[in-house]
Amino acid sequence: MMALFVMTASVTPLATAMDGDLLLEILLEKGIITEDELIQIKAEGKKRKAAKTVETSKKKSVAQIGFSQETQPSQSTEQVKKKSGVNAGYGKKGFTLATTDGVFKTKIQWRTQARYTYPERGDPRNKDAFTDNEESTFELRRIRLKVGGHGYRPWLKYYLEVDWQPGRDFDDDSEAASARMIDWRIMLEKYPWAKLRIGQWKIDYNRERVDSSGKQTMVERSIMNRVFTIDRQIGVMLYGRVNPGTTLDANYYLGIFSGGGRGMAKNDDDNMMYVGRLQWNVFGRELKWRQSDVKFHKKPTASISFGAYTNKGKCTRWSSGGCGNVSGFESPKSDYTQDGRFQVSGMQVGSAFKYRGFAWQHETHWKHVKDSGNAKQFADTNGTKGLASKTKMFGGYFQAGYFPHYLIPFVPKPLEVAFRYSHVDSNTDRGGDMRQEYTAGFNWFFAGHRNKLTLDVSHLTLEQENPSLPAYTEQRARLQWDVSF
Repeated sequence: MMALFVMTASVTPLATAMDGDLLLEILLEKGIITEDELIQIKAEGKKRKAAKTVETSKKKSVAQIGFSQETQPSQSTEQVKKKSGVNAGYGKKGFTLATTDGVFKTKIQWRTQARYTYPERGDPRNKDAFTDNEESTFELRRIRLKVGGHGYRPWLKYYLEVDWQPGRDFDDDSEAASARMIDWRIMLEKYPWAKLRIGQWKIDYNRERVDSSGKQTMVERSIMNRVFTIDRQIGVMLYGRVNPGTTLDANYYLGIFSGGGRGMAKNDDDNMMYVGRLQWNVFGRELKWRQSDVKFHKKPTASISFGAYTNKGKCTRWSSGGCGNVSGFESPKSDYTQDGRFQVSGMQVGSAFKYRGFAWQHETHWKHVKDSGNAKQFADTNGTKGLASKTKMFGGYFQAGYFPHYLIPFVPKPLEVAFRYSHVDSNTDRGGDMRQEYTAGFNWFFAGHRNKLTLDVSHLTLEQENPSLPAYTEQRARLQWDVSF
């Protein structure tokens, strides 16, 4: 039997590689095994083969189960990454659509400003405006669609804004009420100290203009804004923040632009607009571009800024309507306004501060306009070289707002009271053109700046050419509901 066991153990493995029956027959013929042993060996081989088949079947079953539980989910995850689903939601910046892998994200928001004004829609700038008929007006001052987000990388961002404002004057064509693209830009913001922005936007020159119209303390910006802002431009800007959290915490902005204002893709010559701004964050904390201390800063946060620009072209001022002219200067559309006629330079210093419900900001502006057109006309007429005329302008504002609830608890928490003073001297070398604004404002915040009601009342003045005569005056009231969805 021992010989039979040895034969069975040694022969059976060989039989898996050769014809087992033939080998056993040879062993039988040589007398190594008997006929009974041959029968027993074959029976034992069949038992082992059957047992091996069962074991193999079990292992295969376990392997298949393991594959379905572990390997398949891995493939499913890869498929999810490739196909990538979309999550939808709503937050402070509107509706959000984002891929589950975080590669793409888009935020969509609507904003509306419904306003009532009496007796003047805008800021009166001359005698006729101060003495004309009173106007009682309802208007949709702004209707905006905002779309922003990132794509491919979290630091590759984009933003665009469309204004659907339907308003136009009686003598305007219907096209004046059409929608217009006011902002479109791409931002590369991988490094906080060095970011790049390309497109069209409100240039980071002065705080009051860059602050969104939906995040201001008063119904509208001050009378100074029209004369001194450089508004939206098309170009490129390098900006960033350095030394954050230290006494040398600062933001910088350096840009080159075409200088033609919003929507003007064509430059009238090869001169460019150059802009720079340096902002010192006094306490090592950065103030966002918005007014009123809605978020209640527990720590004092302040900034001091300096900005400057220069441009040569047809424009003497800029607004959301694009290239324009300051009163007393030729329009850029005029036949007398040749390419590069006006050399315009400006400078501003500003400050801002927020602490425990109190908000302050101020700006002082200087602006010089050199008109080479006058020199050319003089030379053409007299045959001699003329001197370009120079006009110096000066203006500014200061504004303060406070939530009295933090001082007097029974006053409702959503209420803010504010005051602003602004002045504009459109030519410092002559008198009779100083304008001033005194405005008191009241805000009721339903949901911060995203849903608020604002009432402001202004006393506006214009100095007469004869300083001994009383100034022209007008009182104006405005009520506005600003809401974002």
